[in-house]
Amino acid sequence: MKRLAALGRIGEIAPRFFGAPTNRSQRVTIETDAPEILKRCRADGVDAAVLVPNCPVCHQTIGLVARHLEEGGISTVVMGCAKDIVEHAAVPRFLFSDFPLGNSAGKPHDPESQAFTLDLALRVLEAAPGPQTTVQSPLHWSADASWKRDYNNIAQMSPEELARRRREFDAQKEIARGIRDSAA
Repeated sequence: MKRLAALGRIGEIAPRFFGAPTNRSQRVTIETDAPEILKRCRADGVDAAVLVPNCPVCHQTIGLVARHLEEGGISTVVMGCAKDIVEHAAVPRFLFSDFPLGNSAGKPHDPESQAFTLDLALRVLEAAPGPQTTVQSPLHWSADASWKRDYNNIAQMSPEELARRRREFDAQKEIARGIRDSAA
């Protein structure tokens, strides 16, 4: 985004970035979180937002936030990997990348795919022909589609790998809990 702003492709970048809690109900997202994000975007003079979800719940949350921002006069584009969830949420503009979850902004460690994905998302934002427009990125995760069967398939993971992932997940939850508790 900074590179595109420096090139004049986009205007200024907002001074803040916002995250949407995904540990909430749809009701709380719609009634509390989305209005707060809209309020903050307005305070920062935002006129367009690029929303990038990570997990399946994030895709739903971001879809709800996108709709709320649009109702509040801020144009949005969602860059995501969970097509069924985002389309069900009926977002105005959606760039679908047929990549594993967590890779909505392009391939990891691949600035070229990331730049291409962002540019395509901005083109969707600028030129979507109508509401609930989905554009599929032409990029492929790999030449072989078997990754869809194999990616994060717990049936193919050893008990040790599952235990390691559980420990990492629990550690992240503890960090988040500590941050939340210190903010309260």
